[in-house]
Amino acid sequence: MTVSPPRGESFHYVGYDIDTSRNRLVCRYRLDGRDFREEITFPGGGAWDEPAAAETARLIFLLAAVSYYKSAAPPVVDLGDTAVTDIERAFLREFYLDGLGEFAYRNNLDLSGLRIVGPRLERTAPVAFSPRESRPLVPFGGGVDSIVTAELLRPLAKDPALFVVNRPGDRFDAIERPARVTGFPVVRAERLIDPQLLRSAELGFLNGHVPVTGILSAIALLAAVLDGRDAVVMSNEWSASVGTIEVDGRSVNHQYSKSEAFENSLRSVLAETLAGGPDYFSLLRPFTELWIARRFAALPQYFDHFRSCNRAFHIDPAQRLDRWCGRCDKCCFIDLILAPFIAEPALRQVFDGREPLADVTLLGRFRTLLGLSADNKPWECVGDITECRAATALAAPRADRAGSAVLAALGPLPEEPASEKLLVPHGRHFVPDRYAPDDLLV
Repeated sequence: MTVSPPRGESFHYVGYDIDTSRNRLVCRYRLDGRDFREEITFPGGGAWDEPAAAETARLIFLLAAVSYYKSAAPPVVDLGDTAVTDIERAFLREFYLDGLGEFAYRNNLDLSGLRIVGPRLERTAPVAFSPRESRPLVPFGGGVDSIVTAELLRPLAKDPALFVVNRPGDRFDAIERPARVTGFPVVRAERLIDPQLLRSAELGFLNGHVPVTGILSAIALLAAVLDGRDAVVMSNEWSASVGTIEVDGRSVNHQYSKSEAFENSLRSVLAETLAGGPDYFSLLRPFTELWIARRFAALPQYFDHFRSCNRAFHIDPAQRLDRWCGRCDKCCFIDLILAPFIAEPALRQVFDGREPLADVTLLGRFRTLLGLSADNKPWECVGDITECRAATALAAPRADRAGSAVLAALGPLPEEPASEKLLVPHGRHFVPDRYAPDDLLV
């Protein structure tokens, strides 16, 4: 029997401060007598006097806490003097339970009894905000999805900008290179987490995945307010809502804060908080990874610059790879999803001669992606089984893939995937007409 690790007693929201002279937000938390401090700086400054800035700063304070809570995962979260509405309290509980679903599962923790205590807020009206139109902000990670979002917005927006969050004084080449290719301006924020988190093993903290996209979404919203932008446009696709594993009838999703559920819940909070924007939605929500890959294939200017391999984003710069590793689950997935649409020589060059589909020792990883093994779907930002099977079915008949031992070994598939259904929009989305690509307007 697996023994659950010891947990703390109570986690406290201490408070937050906005230092306009330094364009900085400071968030403070406490867990059983241990203090944590996080700083988020916006080097470009902006309209800190906007009432909407204070509201979005408060949202960051509420969400960033999860990184510190998880160090001991106590059963009580005390909001202290921070009053929240009923909608916000429900959203926070979802953010902790579902956002830390993977963390809880892999640490053998039951967080279902979590209590969030603190004062109740009655809002009389949302805070007004009047951004300039057609100025979307696009959180940008340098991978296929955010590149496609940027290019979809190019003909639709007058003044789009990318948004990038880094540690102070640090930048990722895997983001900067494709960002330069877009030619769009970059709005930046610097997030300095408490250094105690980097000593988790030494200090005996629990460790694991947190819903970081949710935290970055809140930071992007404040950046949009400071810069007078009308929307934060995410790049989260349809299959981000598909859970990684089901436990006792509950879906555990590595990509929870990229899911439709999170997007919908955050939009509900924003609706009662801000009037007039910024809007928050994912432009790719109604599209599959297959649809996105086909769009990306028409953007060869990015082939030598984009990168999704996590080895490019190591905290320690000395350990970062300046190329794709060619062996991880993310490399395997990206190669597979692009193979139906990009010629083999081009993908071989992308992976610098280490293309995963050319490496038969990686067959096990591909079988897991296709749901053909006993292993669970990887705890990674990869597509759904149906998308992976459809990509395999489309890539295998290509003449330039005739010699692929990996693709040959993956077939025949249990059933013929309906690839054509994955190449058209489907599912619910929140994309407004002014930013809708042609596929959503037909």
